[in-house]
Amino acid sequence: MAIPQLSPEDRAQALEKAKAARIKRAEVRDNLKSGKISLADVLAMRDDPVIGRMKVSTLIETLPGYGKAKAEKVMKELQIAESRRLRGLGERQRAALLERLV
Repeated sequence: MAIPQLSPEDRAQALEKAKAARIKRAEVRDNLKSGKISLADVLAMRDDPVIGRMKVSTLIETLPGYGKAKAEKVMKELQIAESRRLRGLGERQRAALLERLV
């Protein structure tokens, strides 16, 4: 499947949309890190099209005291795939994640 050729205006629009999504995800991570929102709040936002595309591993790494190694360990423990995104988490996985990290 070939990549569609976008006009300069369409390309600029797509770039702005992607930038807005990155900014929104960064704000959520900053709020989680600072304690303004909880992990449960973020998991509840999984239906948001922007937040739902955040990787679970990135979310865990955002938590105070967790880095890449601990995030990988938690994901392996809970049998969550490395590539899993928030929107793709099942009910049991969300519950297990909350129980393990809160």
